[in-house]
Amino acid sequence: METATKTNIFTDVIFLTDQGRMPYEIKRLLKHGKLSFLLLPLDEFSKVQDRLNLVGTVIIDTQDLGSLQQHKLPRIIETLEREGVGTIVLGDHHELPVKSFVLARAPVRSFALTNKTESISIDDLWVRISLNLAYRKKGSEITVKPATPPKETPETGTAPLSEQLCVTETLVDNLAEQLRLAGLVQRDFLPDQLPNSEKVRCSKVFLPAEWVSGDIYDVVRVDENHIGFCLADVVGHGIPAALLTIFLKQTLVLKQTLENNYKIFSPAEVIKNLNVRMTAQRLSGYQFATCCYALLNTETFELTFSRAGHPHPILIRSGSEPRQLKIDGPLVGIFQEAEYVQKTVQLASGDKLLLYSDGAEPIIGNFDEKKGFVFSKEFCELKDLSITELADRFNNIAQNRTVDPSEFDDVTLIGFEIL
Repeated sequence: METATKTNIFTDVIFLTDQGRMPYEIKRLLKHGKLSFLLLPLDEFSKVQDRLNLVGTVIIDTQDLGSLQQHKLPRIIETLEREGVGTIVLGDHHELPVKSFVLARAPVRSFALTNKTESISIDDLWVRISLNLAYRKKGSEITVKPATPPKETPETGTAPLSEQLCVTETLVDNLAEQLRLAGLVQRDFLPDQLPNSEKVRCSKVFLPAEWVSGDIYDVVRVDENHIGFCLADVVGHGIPAALLTIFLKQTLVLKQTLENNYKIFSPAEVIKNLNVRMTAQRLSGYQFATCCYALLNTETFELTFSRAGHPHPILIRSGSEPRQLKIDGPLVGIFQEAEYVQKTVQLASGDKLLLYSDGAEPIIGNFDEKKGFVFSKEFCELKDLSITELADRFNNIAQNRTVDPSEFDDVTLIGFEIL
């Protein structure tokens, strides 16, 4: 039932694609398995977003991850993950004697991914669809062994209610304390001081949605004439995302020492090397991340930048409206052979540059299908402030705004101003 539209009917499979059609082999597979399915363009995901409780699993079919609108894919996957919908992400289709597909990485709850990007047959795809549906429908095909409580913890079924409440309260307190300490450890990986000088003033905003954050940033003096600005955002939240941010921070290599000399890596090289190391690690779970890296020459004020699925950097020039510095680039952690490009712009006195995570985007503006990205009035009122004042005001706005709990996200912004 390719056109299932009634909101009260359970749909086994939603097939999201930017290819305009569903591969014949998959359509035949779903029909043969007597599964209800809906073919939907990737751009129209919002049509089913409010009825994901009636969706079994989602297959996302895209052959060009780099050309997708910024944040589209990670935001969709985050939404599906939040609703507990298993996700299967398909990449290139390979013409083999038995039709096969390349699976891209996806977050926890996606049974499509194991350790690395891999090629699977149509039969394997059916197994993974079945697993997702069994999990979603809580069928008897999957048996989950309950966790065994620690010996010192009384089983809640036999202990008096007062003891159960006491144990539960203790466990909650311990968990909260562990999360608090994890957040402190994560902050230890952030720069203590920003490399301010008579020429450049830096500032930042870092507001985790929880104790720990899926965002990580760094502002570092690479050498006496260069400062590097990096911001990465893991697709997902909580402890798994926070662990990956620390891996990203430690894996980011900005220069290489060569005997008595050194080589500064270009932004495109930095992100490409990060992607290669991330995919080679064969990480489990939260494996998507967006990233943007900008390198500023403090002598010439040339700025070179590259991005991987991250929000476009924003240039604020005195007397002009803010504008995005647009450049393409696929997310890191998907395909080891992904390529990244870079651009260079000449900055001048008074110019400001901002990098930010998608959690900050609702304050900055929104994407309009006809006009493109439109900056909010609230943000435009900040553009003429110094970078320090801008960050302070942005921080106040972010903390005082009203946000739906389902949309609460990490908010990170880093930037600098040419003095």
